[in-house]
Amino acid sequence: MNQSLTKNKLREKPKANHNISAGSTAEPKSYEQKIAWVYLLNLVFFFVPLYFVREQWLNVAVSLTLLIPFIYSYFWAYKSNADNAKYPLLLMLASAVAAAPFSSGSLSFFSFLSFFIGFFYPLKRAISLYLGLVAILFTLNYLIGYPQLYFALYGSGICLVVGMFGVIEHNRQKNIREQRQSQDEIAQLAKSLERERIGRDLHDIVGHQLASIALKAELAEKLINAGKTEQAQTQIQQLADISRESLSQIRQAVSDYKLQGLQQVILNLIAILRDKGIAVTLNGELPNLTELQQSQLGLIMTEAVNNMLKHSRSESCVINCQVIEDTLILELIESAAAKSIAAGNGVNGMHERAQMIGAELVIEAKPVMRLTVSLPLQAS
Repeated sequence: MNQSLTKNKLREKPKANHNISAGSTAEPKSYEQKIAWVYLLNLVFFFVPLYFVREQWLNVAVSLTLLIPFIYSYFWAYKSNADNAKYPLLLMLASAVAAAPFSSGSLSFFSFLSFFIGFFYPLKRAISLYLGLVAILFTLNYLIGYPQLYFALYGSGICLVVGMFGVIEHNRQKNIREQRQSQDEIAQLAKSLERERIGRDLHDIVGHQLASIALKAELAEKLINAGKTEQAQTQIQQLADISRESLSQIRQAVSDYKLQGLQQVILNLIAILRDKGIAVTLNGELPNLTELQQSQLGLIMTEAVNNMLKHSRSESCVINCQVIEDTLILELIESAAAKSIAAGNGVNGMHERAQMIGAELVIEAKPVMRLTVSLPLQAS
């Protein structure tokens, strides 16, 4: 690659600002609504004691009546976020406590409550709320008189397990949001690169040629006014040649915009890094690759540079492109080590893009941050 092509500097566009409340669901609304009703199937454990234990009709009636505020609080909590979840959870707790004297199936209400506690709140606070929930269960066991702490011990175990599922679901949705945010940042960076490239090419091609056309036109006008017709015709002919050449170059530029190759992506990324004061060394040349391979490798490199600009303390980096035994080895090596490699922040997305083209992606944090993509070329 010719590194002289990287002398033109690009400006990085400010990152898009995404405000997503903690605990808000990341799935499409239609899916949310369907899965909300599916979760309610767990209320079967509420009905089991009512069916198999011969309760008085009053107990059954009160228990079924308390389903109304519970279901209301459930859907209220389902549509809430961590900032306002306490209100539906308090209503859910009140429904569970009120149902406890009438049926042991009220433990089902407590299990739903523990799930939302694990889902909405940070781990330390969730643990403290869980311990408070356990205290309530033991208090109810004592006041109601359930035998041998059955209600408290069984309820505590169920709430612990279900609460852990709430924590897992919270972390899963958090990772989804981070991946989507990372993908949006990559798209914004790619658009910024493309706009800068178009602007630079238009300035280099159209600006220079229009200046030449204007100069030739003025000169032809002066020659005509001076009666030098032959010389004027020569200038007009040159003006026509410049116009045709400009049109050809513009058509070629438009054709190039349809597919921006991996080499151009790397050169643009190098320009951004250098613009941010990071020294870049580029080694090797790229082999012939398919459009899919170039696009996916370009997105992987864009994500890697994006993470480097956000998280790294490196003052320099090296980009290596080499073919070893029919395998392309593409590396980004930073000058500093990374504390850790998080599963989010686009790392999962980079692995998925590598798998899409049959490549292997390896990211090492120490002794220095190193990203290596190994792509077999047999399928190219």
